[in-house]
Parts: sequence; C-alpha cells; structure tokens
Amino acid sequence: MIMKKVMKTMMLLALIVGLQGCSQEDESWMDDWYGNIEEGTTAVGGESGGATASSGDLTTFTVAIDRSSTEPQTTVGEYFPDEEDDLANNTFATQVNISFDDNKATFDEVSGVTITANGAHVVADHGSTAGIHYVVTGTTTNGSLTVMGEKKYEIELKGTDITNPDSTALNLLSKKRAFLQLANGTANVLADGSSSKASDQKGALYCKGKLLMSGEGQLEVYGNYNNGIHVADYIVLRSGINVYVKSTANHGIKANDGVYVNGGIINVEVTAAAAKGINCESNIIVNGGRTTVITTGSGTWDSDDQEVKGAAAIKCDSTYTQNGGEVYLKSTGNGGKGLKADYEAYVNGGSLYVITEGSKYTSNNDTASPKGIKIGTKNVHGALDVNGGLLLDRTKGANGEGIESKGTLNVSGGNVQVSAYDDAVNSAGDMTISGGDIVAVSTGNDGMDANGNMYVKGGNIVAFGASGAESGIDVGEQCRLYITGGNVFGIGGRIDASLGSTTQGVVSTSGSVSANAAVTVSDGSSTLVTFNMPPYSYNNGAIMLTATGMASAGSYKLSMGSTSQDVTASASLSSGMGAGMQPGGGGRHGW
Repeated sequence: MIMKKVMKTMMLLALIVGLQGCSQEDESWMDDWYGNIEEGTTAVGGESGGATASSGDLTTFTVAIDRSSTEPQTTVGEYFPDEEDDLANNTFATQVNISFDDNKATFDEVSGVTITANGAHVVADHGSTAGIHYVVTGTTTNGSLTVMGEKKYEIELKGTDITNPDSTALNLLSKKRAFLQLANGTANVLADGSSSKASDQKGALYCKGKLLMSGEGQLEVYGNYNNGIHVADYIVLRSGINVYVKSTANHGIKANDGVYVNGGIINVEVTAAAAKGINCESNIIVNGGRTTVITTGSGTWDSDDQEVKGAAAIKCDSTYTQNGGEVYLKSTGNGGKGLKADYEAYVNGGSLYVITEGSKYTSNNDTASPKGIKIGTKNVHGALDVNGGLLLDRTKGANGEGIESKGTLNVSGGNVQVSAYDDAVNSAGDMTISGGDIVAVSTGNDGMDANGNMYVKGGNIVAFGASGAESGIDVGEQCRLYITGGNVFGIGGRIDASLGSTTQGVVSTSGSVSANAAVTVSDGSSTLVTFNMPPYSYNNGAIMLTATGMASAGSYKLSMGSTSQDVTASASLSSGMGAGMQPGGGGRHGW
C-alpha cells in the first residue's frame, strides 16, 4: 500500500514537472556525438580554452575496500521501520547450540525445536515456540543451516564458517524477524558454490523475513551462484558489525522492501555485468557507519526488458536518503553508475564519495551512459535535494555525467564538488540553489546545466565548462536564470543563459584562472566575495559572475591571481566567447 501511494505521488510530480518544463529535447544526439571522443581525453574544446587537472581532493580522492573497524562519527539516531526491529525490545532466552565439524554437525535437543541433520546439512524448525536463540559455531566445507518457524528468533554466529557447494549456506526460511547477531570478536564466513542443485537459490545468505543484523563481530559472504545476501523483506544494519560481501554472479546485497544502514562497516564488491552492489526495490536510508561499494562489471543487454542495463554501486527503485555516515561508491565498467535512484534522493548529512571510470556501453542500438549520480528514469522525473553534508563526485569517459536529475535539482546546504567529462551537474527540470557550496567542473560539456529555469537564491557556486560552445552555467532555451542572492563564478567557452528578474548586478567578462587560486571581487573599499577555484586551471574563458551586494551599473575590481581588471555590473548578460572560439547556435547545450 505504501509503495502504491509513493508511485501515485511520484507519477503526479512527474506530470507537473513535464508540464512546467521549458524545453525537453531528446538527448540521443549528444550520446552519438560524444561516442566519437576517446576516453581519457583531458584537453577540451578549441586551442586556447579548457580545463586541466591539478592537485586537490576533487581530483585525488579514492574509493577502496576498507575493512578497518573504526566507524565515522557522522551518525544520527537509528531508524527502525518498526520498534520491534530493535533487539533491545525482544527477549530470546532459550538457547539452542548448533556446531559444525567438517562433514557432520551436532546440536542440542530442546523442547519445541525440531532439528535434523544429513551430514553437515542442518534443518532447524522451532514452529510456534517463541524466544529461540540459535548459537552457531564450527566449520564445514559441505554443509548448510536452514531455519524455519512461525515466531521471530535470534541466530548468533560465533566463529562460523559454512560453505555449501550446492546451494544456500544460511537459509532463513521463516517469514518472521531474524535477528542475526555477530558475536563479539568472532570471524564468520558464508559461501555457496558456482553451481546449484536448487533452481530457486537466491543467495549465499537468504532471509525470507526481515533481517536485523547487529553485534561486534565480522561476517564475510561470498555469492558465487547468485546474490551474496538476499532478503525478501527489509534489512537493518547496525553499529558494531563488520560485513564484507562479494558476488561474482549477481548483486551483493539485495533487499526487496528496504535497506536501512544505521551503522557498521559494510564493504561490497560485485563483478558481474550490470550487477548492483546494493540493490533495493524500495527505499534506502543511511544514518551512520561506513559503506563502501565497488562494481567492476560492464553493461549488458537485457533480453527480457529489451534494453541495455548498466552496473550500479547502489540502486534503489524508490528513494535514497542519507542523513549521516560515510558512503563510498565506485563503478569501473562501461555504463556503470555510482548511485541510481528511480524517484528521489535526499542528501541531508554525512559524506558521499562517488567515482565512475567507464565509458558509454552500447548494444542493439541502445546505450547505458556512466553517471556518478542519476535520479529518475526516462519515464520518471525524479528529484534530487542536497541539504547538507559533503558530496564528492568524479566521472570520466564518454557521456560521463557527474550528477543528473531527470526532474528538479535543489541545493540548500552542504558542500558539493563534481568533476565530470560530460555535464558536471544536470537537471532536466528546474534547478534551485539556495545555500551550500558548489564546485562543478566539466572537461567536455557544461559545468551546471539546467534544462528548466535556474534559481540562485543563496550559496556559493564555482562552475567550469569546456571551451567552444560549452558554458560554466547553461540554462535551457526559452528558460531563464533568476538571481536573488548568492555568489556565482562561471567560466567556459561562452556564456549561455538569459537573465530573468535579478536583484543584484551581474558581470560578463573574460579571463584566465589558475588551479586552486583565490578570485576576489571588491568595490574599492571592501571585498564582496572570494571564490576559491577548484584544482583546475582555465585559459581565456568567458566569465559570468555575481556577488551578494553587487549592484547593477556598479564598478568593481576582479582579481584573478596576478591579474586584475575593472568590471561593471549589469542587469543583463553578454553572450561573449572565450578567445579563439567560434559562435555557436542557441540549442540546449549551446549548439
């Protein structure tokens, strides 16, 4: 019922955005054009304009598996879909010991619990008996544990290593809550084989009900036949756990009804084509912990859906929300994405680091383009809101956009830094900046590209576009740039925006900036603003800028490193070009 309501709400939002858009052109022409550019090209546009990389976090930050146990402090309160999901609100007093020893298993006989074993393949059924606490120990290279029952239960892994070459290693078939406890200081392993005797095998660890993970131990899960972890309901991950999941066949962690990361150290690696590191058919919420996800698979043709699909570090079919914690995402294959949410995404706090390294993937005349962050689909006008936290996003390769919202994009706070081959920040609908600090650098297209109106109400923006017909800030044809606050420095091959109403003056000029330099605007008696340049230099670009307190017709001094110039603010923009550039047309990307 909840998902139906969400679907209806988002369909209505998509309709409204579609009706209000200024100009929604087909992007297939751009995909074809960029397909002729070699991956890894850093010199852009004409001979005299362009951005080249220097030093700095934006160009040097890395994403790698990190199993160290120290959790970040950027954590907010835990979220449980139901108060019953908190282990502290439950009692499991009846302990049942199960121990594996190579090809055999031993277990306690407890009233109300039926346990059978075939070699080291164990089935435990607690039926209607409540309060059961399974404690599992030992090692087997040809065994499994299946749990059934009509009541919620706790299962504690206390130095457990289970490999099932033929099917699921830990098979939790009860539809009730499963509290999976990783015993303090223990290392645990679950793995399946690359072939299966069970045609419906979903993962090395499968849970039919809700899976609630806690404790202060370690767990490694290896999915060689399908997913690493598959949960038919939702999964809650809590502070203290240290989990590593690797799948060579499909997704790393798959949950149908929700993924809620309250804490812990989570590392996920997947290698299959179009595989998702964390894949959810509903919502994902991150409140704490450190989550690292790496995908290396390329795109593939989906013969059932008759379309190309790419890999993604995190993919959710509804809404992604990050309130705290640290999230590190990396996709290296062609067509891969860092974060993909079909409806909405909210970054309210914490840190989000994204890297994609692949190029465009093409098959059967369909394509999957690499994106650092993609919100929405071709049929759903999504929405991205950044209200706080740190977001670093770096992409390269043909069609490698940094951030793309298929609907609106709003930034009210936080620190957003994006470096991309294609558009650094792109919205199909309106873009609103009311706060925060934004750095957007494109080495092959526009720094910030709003295909609806763009509203700047506050915050600080530094945007680098490529040379030629590309811009630091590009506003869609027949749409307008409205400035009622904030500070903006945009540089590119041209200025490609038409002003709507503005309450502060705007400067159109040209010049060069050095990597990591300070650019200041002063009025003769005081400094209005200092812009800190990203780790890129730019030669002879078309510049537009505005600052809080800047008045139309006012005279100011623009200082860019060792050079300075006197400028006059206006209530309009000049569509001047960077040196050596040829004028372009008035299309969506300045063509």
